[in-house]
Amino acid sequence: PLVELYYSGKYSKQELIKMLSVESGLKGYLGVADLREVEKMIDDGDEKALLYYGAMVYQIAKEIGAMATVLNGEVDAIVLTGGVAHSEMIVGWIRERVAWIASLLVYPGEDEMLALVQGVLRVLRGEEEAREY
Repeated sequence: PLVELYYSGKYSKQELIKMLSVESGLKGYLGVADLREVEKMIDDGDEKALLYYGAMVYQIAKEIGAMATVLNGEVDAIVLTGGVAHSEMIVGWIRERVAWIASLLVYPGEDEMLALVQGVLRVLRGEEEAREY
């Protein structure tokens, strides 16, 4: 269906990219993208919001588990970052599902690119050894 939609001429490439990257996920299902709003909906008894929020956490936890298998269970830590890490609800639900794998470290905020650059610089300066996964 996605390929058919793309070639239908109904939407431009940019419109489809926006639909898939901005208008999808929680916003597509619930009409809001702000996690605080979704959590308020849940607190107000919105079962649909609870279902989709839970599904998102399930998918995140499933991917963490998948990565643990790739590492043969040798996981030093699980790191949650980005805007989602501000949510105590999400962090708690993820912790319930994956804490048995490794310690869960939470760094709320959206400084992932800065952290990646700093890590590479430490390796290039010889301050840290590169690790291969």
